Amino acid sequence: MYMMYVDESGDTGTANSPTDFFALTGIVVHERQWRSFMNALIAFKKTMRAVHGLPMRAEIHASEFIKSKVFGLQRHTRLAILRNALDELAKMQDISITGVIVDKRNKPADFDVFDFAWKTLFQRFENTLMFGNFPGAFRSDYGVVFTDDTAGLKLLRMVRKMAVYNPVPSAFGGPPRNLPILRLIEDPHGKDSAESLAIQMADVCSYFLHQRYKPNSYIRRQKAAYYYDRLLPVLNVNASRSSPLGIVEL
Repeated sequence: MYMMYVDESGDTGTANSPTDFFALTGIVVHERQWRSFMNALIAFKKTMRAVHGLPMRAEIHASEFIKSKVFGLQRHTRLAILRNALDELAKMQDISITGVIVDKRNKPADFDVFDFAWKTLFQRFENTLMFGNFPGAFRSDYGVVFTDDTAGLKLLRMVRKMAVYNPVPSAFGGPPRNLPILRLIEDPHGKDSAESLAIQMADVCSYFLHQRYKPNSYIRRQKAAYYYDRLLPVLNVNASRSSPLGIVEL
């Protein structure tokens, strides 16, 4: 079974929103590699404690790391921790990362950013499971999703509906086909991100995916706008044919 840990960056509003983009990122690992994955994340936190003084129980939340002086660390140190987190993930051969980005600037007022982004990520997870393109290539395997503990009921209803009715546009024209999601088992599991290193890492990935499209002034000054590209060795490039990084652009 494959597990996908998901977090987001930006907001889903289209009217008077402070952000032009909304990003979702899912980190996928097979149950057989889960323990080694978690051990690697714990080892990373221990290294950050030894090198930078980051407390072991500290939650790594990318936007707060950039905006606020947390844990008494200087801003450049906090950015270095985030960069090191990306580099640590890029070394893990047993994970795969899928990114979805929504450009809200060209969408009508009634466009449901949340709905389209999450459905797209679930669909890419389903497709990659079906074709056996995740590390390990367990083609007949299934998946479960863990998210930050927000919008749980909305995601639950979405996945249950997609398991029965999931219209997918035909590549050859004509009416959409109903292709229910069959590889996702159980409902999405909401977790407190403060207690989940994996979701914290998904937060870092989503933050830099968002910054790749609309970097803030500090990220631009530090030449960190393309830090997301550091993840290339573990990116799910099969998720999108239009992006060399596999980013699904909506």
